Amino acid sequence: MALIIGDKIPNFIAKDTFGNDFISANYIGIKPLVFYFYPKDNTPGCTAQACSFRDKYEDFKDFGAEVIGISGDSIASHQNFTSQYKLPFVLLSDSDKKLRTLFGVPASFLGLLPGRVTYVADKEGIITMIFDSVMATKHITKALEAIKKAAKS
Repeated sequence: MALIIGDKIPNFIAKDTFGNDFISANYIGIKPLVFYFYPKDNTPGCTAQACSFRDKYEDFKDFGAEVIGISGDSIASHQNFTSQYKLPFVLLSDSDKKLRTLFGVPASFLGLLPGRVTYVADKEGIITMIFDSVMATKHITKALEAIKKAAKS
């Protein structure tokens, strides 16, 4: 069952860029969160998306938000991707697709590729926006608008 607007981000543990445990419960209730699922490190669309989040990262931080990227790539791949593009945010490895399943991220291109979906949650962990689009760089604008809106309320 896919998460929808109004649902709470579920508790989960996943390995981050450096092989450490990322525990969602340590963030929920503390700050707004942007979880963006993307297909694969070092592909044109995913690189453009990650670099766009990187370039706007300080804007997200200004609103107290944290950005977290998630794909099925290995920790080693995430380390290389983060280093090559100087990504200031956490990437989570979802090689077993448990997080995609937990969030209900649909596949794209007739089920051939992992989907590209961004979830924005307020400080309490309640999902306020879901953006599902293959247009990689559109996710950043939509997520930032949702974070700004949440900060005003």
